[in-house]
Amino acid sequence: MSDDRVKAAEFEVDRSRAALISTLQDVSRQFEPHRLVQEAWDKAKDKGADLAEEAVNAVSKRPVAAGAVVAGIVAFIAREPLMGLAGKLVDGAKGKSRRRRKPALSRAEGAPNNEKTEATE
Repeated sequence: MSDDRVKAAEFEVDRSRAALISTLQDVSRQFEPHRLVQEAWDKAKDKGADLAEEAVNAVSKRPVAAGAVVAGIVAFIAREPLMGLAGKLVDGAKGKSRRRRKPALSRAEGAPNNEKTEATE
């Protein structure tokens, strides 16, 4: 081979090597951890904004259904406190029925005229 062809081949090798190194540097920059985290964060923000917009549109189209879904979720999450409250209400109603007032005595049965009976309180 002639010197010119050898020098041209060496030049081509150097140019190709420089292009390969540049490409590897670009690829390595794309895989830097902070860049990957930033890209993931940007995508998550975009997806969150899209989901929020879709949710607002769905609620505005069907507010009653959305309210029912929210109420169901709240009832599911707060089921233990709600069951405790319901139990207290039921126990309170049972306790009141057990503590009914005694019937007042009529005058014929001996109730004094000047004392108030429980029924008149």
